[in-house]
Amino acid sequence: MTAKRAIMDAFLRLLETQALREITVKDIVRECNVNRNSFYYHFKDIPALLQEIVTDYADQIIAAQGAAPSLGDCLDTAARFAMEKRLIILHISQSAHRELFEVHLMDVCRRVVQSYADAAFGELPLSGQDREIILRFYKCACFGQIMEWLNTGMRYDLRAQFRRLCELADGMIETMVRRASESA
Repeated sequence: MTAKRAIMDAFLRLLETQALREITVKDIVRECNVNRNSFYYHFKDIPALLQEIVTDYADQIIAAQGAAPSLGDCLDTAARFAMEKRLIILHISQSAHRELFEVHLMDVCRRVVQSYADAAFGELPLSGQDREIILRFYKCACFGQIMEWLNTGMRYDLRAQFRRLCELADGMIETMVRRASESA
């Protein structure tokens, strides 16, 4: 295991038991048994480490999703991941770095929706503007659902919430794409 990976893993272990504001570089290097210079060789500071981890998580979500046949499958992949990492996500979202977390969460939502749209929309004759409007709508819906789940203390099953939402909205994306195609 590389020093960089060891630092990232140590930070994640600490996040499972401590709030982000309580974790120091000293704690991280002690946890993974590397020196401070090694930490600073790989990361400028803890926010840079956090950014790397969130980006890594986003990549894992996209890779796990593969060629998802539906938006519901994409959202389920993201929700499953969020629920598995719930303590880490809770500690990050309740920290002084919440803004950074939200920026990266929005990026994860965009990437999940974009991945589905690339496969689903394919070569459909959508204008760039309509495609962007549809993607933005679903990205924001995904982000909003996750933020609400976080803000209510993660008290409900996010996967079940997304499944039910997709059932209620069944056919909506197809209708939007059809209408956009007709006006293109």
